[in-house]
Amino acid sequence: MLMAWQTGIVKVLEDSQVSPPPGSVQTTTVPLTFFDIYWINCCPVQFLFLFEMPYPTLHFTQTTVPNLKTSLFLALKHFFPLAGNIIFPSPPQQPYILYSKGDFVPFIVAESTADFSHLVGNHEGTVGELQALVRGLPRSPVAKGCKQQPAMAIQVTVFPNSGISIGVTFSHMVVDGRVFTHFMKSWAVICKSKSDLISLGESLPIYNKDLIRDTGGNASIFMKDASEWEDLSSIPLQKLRITAVINRSQIEILKNWVKRKSREESPLHPLRISTFIVTCAYMWVCLIKSQETEMDDSTDHNVSHFVFAADLCDRLKIPATYFGNCLEPLFAEAKRGELLGETGILAAAKAVGREIMELERGALRGAERWVLRAKEISQSGGHLVNVAGSPKLRWYELDFGWGRPKKTEVADIGSNGLISIAESRDEEGGIEFGLALSKDESERFNAAFKEGWLMLS
Repeated sequence: MLMAWQTGIVKVLEDSQVSPPPGSVQTTTVPLTFFDIYWINCCPVQFLFLFEMPYPTLHFTQTTVPNLKTSLFLALKHFFPLAGNIIFPSPPQQPYILYSKGDFVPFIVAESTADFSHLVGNHEGTVGELQALVRGLPRSPVAKGCKQQPAMAIQVTVFPNSGISIGVTFSHMVVDGRVFTHFMKSWAVICKSKSDLISLGESLPIYNKDLIRDTGGNASIFMKDASEWEDLSSIPLQKLRITAVINRSQIEILKNWVKRKSREESPLHPLRISTFIVTCAYMWVCLIKSQETEMDDSTDHNVSHFVFAADLCDRLKIPATYFGNCLEPLFAEAKRGELLGETGILAAAKAVGREIMELERGALRGAERWVLRAKEISQSGGHLVNVAGSPKLRWYELDFGWGRPKKTEVADIGSNGLISIAESRDEEGGIEFGLALSKDESERFNAAFKEGWLMLS
């Protein structure tokens, strides 16, 4: 099978499957909590990791691929739900994960003629270029009247004499970024050391779903609310993918500016300031400016939304190795006119900071409305930014034995306003964002991004 994009052709070399070691896992049902069910309408998540590897395709197929498959085989013994399927029984029954003997992770091996140096650079490319390096979750047949969906699929692609990419697609109902990172780093450790996690003394996932208490019946509420909402968003293949980097010195400029403006405006109520808050505020303003010509003055009172998620493990005293979602969605909002004003960055920082301060007053307050809130925002037709990822996940520390990634990407950016955030690959303390914009939006965004620093200095 061949897939052609502007920068090259991707040829599938092998379409295979990887299961846990025989006899290592019995048929197991893993229930889903309300944290998991919140994501029932979410499109599959797609992560892409690109590594430098100056070897020909033959070395890749004879050495690299066998090592990756063997280490994945061993990792799945401990992360077996990722080889299973999500089962969707008829409502009001709730979905669950089922691992049965013989279940597997679809594993594609491919070769690309694309320019590897172009893909790992911070210059513009298309979202379609990334999509050629990941595979979707294959459709599963209906069994006993229940729909099924595989939990995960993987595509490994070689760029001869240049590098390789590992593209992983997974259901957000099964894991969040924390668990996915735990899995990827465990797989990488096994691959690099050629040993099992237990012998290495690495932490193993915890499957005790009783750690999550649903005293408010949120799972049932989410099921009902989600059944009345279908997310029809799609991945914009022709949009340009952009990496926007904010370095450490720029972050300090942002913090100082926001702190000064906040004191001038409200000296008795200082604003909470963090790297996450000020960088997200800057991006929010630049993104709404990238849409500026598509709106007129009458839309100044329209509300723009900035949606992100907070990990609750520490707040709920859940072990960091717990297998399952443990995120609270936070919904920041501000009027378009405020964001476009002279102190738009301050308005954005206040909106994001306000949501974080509310969370610190108590997690899960109003949790029963999470799905309804997401539905209302998605269907409002207003400006929306959805943030995926976190600098705390440290994706650039991943090492399969070939050194750290040259680039990490969220391959499904652009869908439903999605952008990504990660730590900078080039500088400790820096931040990088992944975006998907049209050509006109890209030009307006780049202008706003550059002019913003002149205004702050």
